[in-house]
Amino acid sequence: MKLAKTNAARLLDKAGVNYELVAYDVDENYLAATHVAQQLGQDINQVFKTLVLRGDKTGLFVCIVPGDANVDLKKAAKVSGNKSAQMIHVKELLSLTGYIRGGCSPIGMKKPYPEFIHQTAMDYPFIYVSAGVRGLQLKIDPKDLVNFQKINVSDIIE
Repeated sequence: MKLAKTNAARLLDKAGVNYELVAYDVDENYLAATHVAQQLGQDINQVFKTLVLRGDKTGLFVCIVPGDANVDLKKAAKVSGNKSAQMIHVKELLSLTGYIRGGCSPIGMKKPYPEFIHQTAMDYPFIYVSAGVRGLQLKIDPKDLVNFQKINVSDIIE
């Protein structure tokens, strides 16, 4: 089955970055990364979720963390140059990023926001991140993702 290219995939194609599109069954009532990992048959530590936060000084920034981890708001604030940070409300996600909950990709948001990925991503030959729609993940070398998106590798989880 040929998978429809998402904007994130087209941006990677244009830049010559290797990746693989991987489909999974969506459960609208269970959008958690743990469900995605189960569907993919992958270690939850390799399935990363993309979270959007608002810092008190710099405004919006993005944290990419392992699927079952929680962002440490103090650590995230510190690495992003803020004193404090909070998750944005899910209602704001589409208007700010162009993506919906369960389909938020770190690639191809409406505006480029500073991005931070948890350092464990670099321990794997590949990780999964959303391709920009529910039901589709990008399987990508974390080094390629970090280089393409100019992501800061940090300790940002609890």
